[in-house]
Amino acid sequence: MTGLSRGVRLGVDVGQVRIGVARSDPHGVLATPLLTVARDRTAAPEATPTDLVELAALVVEHEAVEVVVGLPVDLAGRHGPAAMQVKAYADRLAGVIAPVPVTLTDERMSTVVASRRLAERGVRGKRQRAVVDQAAAVEILQSWLDAQRRRT
Repeated sequence: MTGLSRGVRLGVDVGQVRIGVARSDPHGVLATPLLTVARDRTAAPEATPTDLVELAALVVEHEAVEVVVGLPVDLAGRHGPAAMQVKAYADRLAGVIAPVPVTLTDERMSTVVASRRLAERGVRGKRQRAVVDQAAAVEILQSWLDAQRRRT
């Protein structure tokens, strides 16, 4: 038995154009791709963007107990502009899905690893672009799940 409480977790890879989403099994062992959400850049400042509304609906639908968001730390471990944007997004998401917690985790190289794994399976070009965000979300969530298991 792990120290991780039982329940589905969602993994989120926040991009400028798309948001990849993965989910774990209730035991926190395996992350699988779920879907890709289009990033809503047109919402009025006081409105909730449709991507946040969709993520909130997924939290409810899958009865998620936590959302794990990949934080794009640079190779030196610093938080650059991309990390600051993701932190702001995660804060906004946390406000929409409260009381479900949002956890940030280092996602260094997740998209690179996901792209490489897809290419190894023969998924390239447009087909790869369509699923790479989900695959990156799987990498983020699986790494986080594995790290939680190693801590116990």
